[in-house]
Amino acid sequence: MEIVEGIGIGVAVVVVALLILFIRRALFTRSGGIIRLSVRVTTVLDGRGWSPGFGRFAGDQLRWYRMFSFALRPKRVLSRKGLAVERRRLPEGQERLSMPADWVILRCTSDHAPVEIAMARSTVTGFLSWLEAAPPGAASPRLASQDWPAA
Repeated sequence: MEIVEGIGIGVAVVVVALLILFIRRALFTRSGGIIRLSVRVTTVLDGRGWSPGFGRFAGDQLRWYRMFSFALRPKRVLSRKGLAVERRRLPEGQERLSMPADWVILRCTSDHAPVEIAMARSTVTGFLSWLEAAPPGAASPRLASQDWPAA
């Protein structure tokens, strides 16, 4: 009888864990501004180290959450102010096995360290637009320093 109880408790724990993961994902994806995004968390082995997740745009930040995590906080936060795309490339070698065929890898520089992110080709345009856009009411430093003729 103890074996049956142990199995029942084990199954209940697994079901509860899965429910928490799916409820967490549903809460984040419901609010919009969400993209599928993989981040390279380690570069020890060539072509490996990619972790799937989703990114959420929140003002001047792109918050990245791991796909299979219980954490409510983002694992990584990329600030628009200190982020620049250095290079764009297609998946190579082992990377082709770990991500969909239509994805693009962007090597970015940030205030803290270089970061590689991967996303669908159709998402790259929106990401680049967000990266270059200024929030409402903010003036670009380039435009603010120039003398514009009076209209």
